[in-house]
Amino acid sequence: MQIVDLHPIWIGSLGSLVAGLATAIGALPALFFSSIPERAQGILLGFGGGVMLAATSFSLLVPGTEVALLLDYPRLVVGSIMVAGMLIGAIFLESAHRFFPHEHFFKGVEGENRAHLQRIWLFIIAIALHNLPEGLAVGVGFAGGELTQGLPLMVGIGLQNIPEGTVVALSLVAQGYRRLFAFWAALLTGLVEPLGGIIGATVVSLAQPLLPWGMAFAAGAMLFVISDEIIPESHRQGMEREATFGVLSGFVIMLLLDITLG
Repeated sequence: MQIVDLHPIWIGSLGSLVAGLATAIGALPALFFSSIPERAQGILLGFGGGVMLAATSFSLLVPGTEVALLLDYPRLVVGSIMVAGMLIGAIFLESAHRFFPHEHFFKGVEGENRAHLQRIWLFIIAIALHNLPEGLAVGVGFAGGELTQGLPLMVGIGLQNIPEGTVVALSLVAQGYRRLFAFWAALLTGLVEPLGGIIGATVVSLAQPLLPWGMAFAAGAMLFVISDEIIPESHRQGMEREATFGVLSGFVIMLLLDITLG
């Protein structure tokens, strides 16, 4: 389905904004509850990881490969583009994690020059680093001008942002922050995604041959987040089995969305 009325930059920006605002929906329970069981947290985090893993495969790498083939690149060149783009995306996120001070709820502090920052901002930076590649993926998905590429990503990322918003906001409440502040902090982290969406949609729409590179870059960045953050945090304190079923649930739901909407 072709997007007729809106420029790809606009639709990519709006799509990533919709996905990012889903974080606020997930943060709503923090206004009424103080915590959720650790087992439920493991399932929710695993669900988000499953959605992102499926999006990486079916909504980024597969269509990115198809676009590169349509550009009449030899298959070896297509494979090299996708591999190189993924590695660049992963290295970019690894570098951001190394140099930007941030703190995970369960993994602890990472990055440099963190002494002058309050702990809450370390948490917010951590989630922002997590959300940037998600917004980038949605923006790149819409940049080709096809709803069938961007819509499953928008819906899937939005779905995984709901439990993420719940975990982030309730974790802040559990650490003594006010409920309303926890809600707005979670919303702020979700609003990083439109920034990534604007960047991805702008770069790719200005040069269509960059679309496979953009999709591979977003896939590599998201795969880094899945392995470096989501899986370790969802497997804490013996919650591996719950997290695994969460991953499976998120993966099959995203697969269904991709097949149905794509």
